[in-house]
Amino acid sequence: MKEILKSLAEGKISIEECETLLKAENIRQLDEVAQIDTSRKDRTGFPEAILADSKDYEDLLTIIKRFLEKGESNGSIELKNNIIITRLSKERYELLEKDLDYLLEKGIKFDYNKRAKILIIYKDALVDFKEEYGKIGLLTAGTSDIPIAEEAKVIVEQGGCEVISSYDIGVAGIHRLFPQIAHMVEEDVCAFIVCAGMEGALPSVVAGLVDVPVIAVPTSVGYGIGADGKAALYSMLQSCAPGLSVVNIDNGFGAGVCALTIAKNIAKRVESSKE
Repeated sequence: MKEILKSLAEGKISIEECETLLKAENIRQLDEVAQIDTSRKDRTGFPEAILADSKDYEDLLTIIKRFLEKGESNGSIELKNNIIITRLSKERYELLEKDLDYLLEKGIKFDYNKRAKILIIYKDALVDFKEEYGKIGLLTAGTSDIPIAEEAKVIVEQGGCEVISSYDIGVAGIHRLFPQIAHMVEEDVCAFIVCAGMEGALPSVVAGLVDVPVIAVPTSVGYGIGADGKAALYSMLQSCAPGLSVVNIDNGFGAGVCALTIAKNIAKRVESSKE
C-alpha cells in the first residue's frame, strides 16, 4: 500500500490508477476458492479470520497455503498477522497438521484450542498483549457454555487484550457470581463478555451490577423451548438491564471482536488526553 501511495505522491500514477491498485491490494483472490480481505486489520483493528466448518477441506488447505506463500521469501516465511482459523474440528486440525508439517522447518508454529475449535498459525508470538488496551472480563453461566467463551477468549487475546475469566457461575448458584465480579471490577476490566444458555439470565444480572459495557452471548445449550439457544437469545434481547448488548447465538468470535473494539477505543481516548 505504501508503494502505491508513494507512486501517487511522485506523480507516477493517476488518482484513478491509485484507486484501482488499492482495491486490488485490499482483496486478494486465492485461486477460485476465496477472496481474502488483506487490509481488514488496517481498517477495523482485527485481521480477517478463516471460518473452517463450512469449507471443503481442500479449499481450506489452499487458502492457508496461499496466505503463507504471500509472506515467503528466500526459503523463509514472514507473517504480518497470525492466521486465525475458527470452527475447526479436531479431525480437520489433525489433517492440517500433517499436510502442513513442512512449515515447522520454516519456523511456523501451530496452537490449537480444542475447546474453542480455533487454530492459530504463527511465527514470532502467539499473543502480544498491549498493556494500554486494558482487560476484558469473561463469564459463563455453566460448564456447557465454555466452548463459546473460549472462542471469545482466544479472539480477545489475539487482539492484544488480557482476559480474566470465571466459568460456571450462573444464576442457579448466584452466590458464586459476586466474588468473581468484584475481582474483575478491582482489576478494572473495561467490558464483560457473558455467555449463557438455558434461560440466558446471567448477562442481565451482570449488567445490573457493573458500570461498563456487557456483551451477552446466547449459547445453544438447553432443551425443549430452550433448544438451539433461542430462549436465551430472546431473554437477552428483552432484558431491562441497561448497558447490555447481544450478539447472535454461539457467536463468541463476534463478542470477542466487539470487546476488543471497546478496549482499543478507550486506549485511544486515554492516549489522546495525554497529548
